[in-house]
Amino acid sequence: MSNKRRPGEIRDAILEVLAAKPDGTTLTDIQHSVVERLGSASASSVRSYLRLNTPTLFERSQRGHYQLRERMVETSPPEAHAAPQEVFRHGRATLVQSDCFDWLRGRERNSVHAVVTDPPYGVFEYTAEQQLKLRNGKGGVWRIPPSFDGAKRAPLPRFTVLTERDLRTLADFFHHWARLLMPALVPGANVLIATNPLLSYIVSGAVARAGLERRGEIVRLVMTMRGGDRPKAAHTEFSEVSVMPRSMWEPWLVFRRPVEGRVQDNLRRWHTGGFRRPTRDRPFGDVIQSSPTSKRERSLAPHPSLKPQAFLRQVVRAVLPLGEGVILDPFAGAGSTLSAAIALGYESIGLEKDPVYYRTACAAIPRLASLRVAATEATDGRSSSL
Repeated sequence: MSNKRRPGEIRDAILEVLAAKPDGTTLTDIQHSVVERLGSASASSVRSYLRLNTPTLFERSQRGHYQLRERMVETSPPEAHAAPQEVFRHGRATLVQSDCFDWLRGRERNSVHAVVTDPPYGVFEYTAEQQLKLRNGKGGVWRIPPSFDGAKRAPLPRFTVLTERDLRTLADFFHHWARLLMPALVPGANVLIATNPLLSYIVSGAVARAGLERRGEIVRLVMTMRGGDRPKAAHTEFSEVSVMPRSMWEPWLVFRRPVEGRVQDNLRRWHTGGFRRPTRDRPFGDVIQSSPTSKRERSLAPHPSLKPQAFLRQVVRAVLPLGEGVILDPFAGAGSTLSAAIALGYESIGLEKDPVYYRTACAAIPRLASLRVAATEATDGRSSSL
């Protein structure tokens, strides 16, 4: 087995470890955590990188104890920046084939006015190995439901199979991501993150530790295929038992970069700090009635986590309180957020590192953006066309 590593692999592992430990940790703990992530790594390589990059990236508060410098995100080493492979543009949307971590390291400060994204909930389900299994119909961590009445249902990731190590990786992933995102956001920028009831607490805690301000949740009322099943291989014996509740809602975490001064001051300077109201008489609500993504939309944009335009256009419209600014989707998938932004006349940027989904999004974005959909607010049942 080759011991050759890709350039920067140990560096990235060290940064991920310390990004999850704001108060720093010992050299021994860093070495063990790096080995846990990479499978193997020499102690001398970890030590050398820490010493060579102190005080540029790291601070040594005491002997053998390191932490990230407070301004590390703004001074990432030039070699960490990766040029995008491809760029697709349609209307006011720009889709970049790039890893969001690399892109955010090089992004101009105060240049993103809102984020609406449906990230990899468990990280693990979007690894190359698991995606290959999904595309080959093997499943892996994905549960591929059987056909029902001739209808083929969308696959769902089984988050109950995640290990403690997977959950720690998830927390590290979102903490590191949020730290990189912070400098790119303008003060008062809204950040909406789709998640699920099993993992939302981990994602929320990791993002809050990075400095974003938690502002509640949006409840997407939707019936999914997750939960409600009887015990496996004992469904007759325990016919009146559901192992876990049937999922009837989806949480979207709401965060905000702290405003400068009062909200009114922030709105005047940055045009951010609140939510755009559906009408002058109605506030934007945190409960939105939704349907599962239609077969028509899935045929236009085949992606296992595709969200419907009827829902997305409501939240995308709301995140820019004055209807001005740039919306970012750092996990663009099939481009549904960008499509919603185009339909509303907003400027948007999407990032997608998977080449298959990138090509899917290039074809899907113009088609999804041109759809006419009806949105219904759960608060009063009134419908409007988007």
